[in-house]
Amino acid sequence: MASSYLPATTDSLAQASEATTPSEAISILYRILENPSSSSEALRIKEQAIFNLSDLLSQEKRAEDLQKLLVQLRPFFSLIPKAKTAKIVNKGIVDAVAKIPGTSDLQITLCKDIVQWARSEKRTFLRQRVEAKLAALLMENKEYSEALTLLSGLIKEVRRLDDKLLLVEIDLLESQLHFSLRNLPKAKAALTAARTAANAIYVPPAQQGAIDLQSGILHAEEKDYKTAYSYFYEAFEAFNALENPQALYSLKYMLLCKIMVSQADDVAGIISTKVGLNYQGPEVDAMKAVADAHSKRSLKLFETALRNFKAQLDEDPIVHRHLSSLYDTLMEQNLCRLIEPFSRVEIAHIAELIELPADHVEKKLSQMILDKKFAGTLDQGAGCLVIFEDPKQDAIYPATLETISNMGKVVDSLFVRSSKIVA
Repeated sequence: MASSYLPATTDSLAQASEATTPSEAISILYRILENPSSSSEALRIKEQAIFNLSDLLSQEKRAEDLQKLLVQLRPFFSLIPKAKTAKIVNKGIVDAVAKIPGTSDLQITLCKDIVQWARSEKRTFLRQRVEAKLAALLMENKEYSEALTLLSGLIKEVRRLDDKLLLVEIDLLESQLHFSLRNLPKAKAALTAARTAANAIYVPPAQQGAIDLQSGILHAEEKDYKTAYSYFYEAFEAFNALENPQALYSLKYMLLCKIMVSQADDVAGIISTKVGLNYQGPEVDAMKAVADAHSKRSLKLFETALRNFKAQLDEDPIVHRHLSSLYDTLMEQNLCRLIEPFSRVEIAHIAELIELPADHVEKKLSQMILDKKFAGTLDQGAGCLVIFEDPKQDAIYPATLETISNMGKVVDSLFVRSSKIVA
């Protein structure tokens, strides 16, 4: 095959781009890379050929060929600057594999191989960036302990080198990891560190959008939905300008915040704007269905939305957590309204009125009694709910306690003064 190589020239690249099939183009690009020339022009052409080849292999879903290509290129990497090597490995091959669906395990294996090779070659710049990507992949795979161990060592190393841009990425990743582990104080601390590092440098819009998105998620977790909405809006604007897929999720969480602050009527207006119309689909339809159910205070519509949009609502951990809280609140409000006229009522009748299973309603009523949402008891033998009248609190008792407390303070004050006189 040594004699089958093509000259590393722009004409060869043009020949590949004019090929009638992807397989033919891939073959031509491989032949360009086989050229033994190491002149500056040849190296530049080969670099472009690698990016073109990575794109084509990704489009053809040939992930294993991309993995083999990385090994084949190691001699070439010794001829070019380390920064260019990092760019080819990260932006070219690793990102190309990431575009192929269902390759998360292969990506983890690939990143581990690159880290091992970079460590042996003392390529610190490349190793640190691939380790950050590896930690993100491990987090997506829910291998949290391994990801946390990897990040802990990496953060210390990057802080010593004071690489601010990488530090922002790692701190943000650490925040997301701690949030996944439900450790909110550490998630907030890591996000604050990311913001501090970001304020000292220029941060690319995509990364700034990711910081705003994470800020919105953490504020929503603290029930501060108005602040969360403003962060999601900033993230949406950044991602929308870049045509980044994250824009859809930012919009989805914006709509969630509107629903959570009982402004579900605003959802239709946001969706129907010029920008909102670009993101029509199941994610937006799911939030629209929830908003409609909330506006009508209908648990039946709410459950229908959860059933029809299971992937968009139940399988999104952020949305699922908030909607569970909203569902409980909505159910409690509906039950309190329904039982208000009664002193004794059959549970089956309440279940019929609220259009939910009787055992579900009974369980919720018992929980509400224990939480002291209303005074009552369940007569399970008769299948009834007995509601007690709220006991009227006698105002004399708090007043008496306050008087005794004030008298205690006076006695203590007199005791202190008499002690000083005796002394």
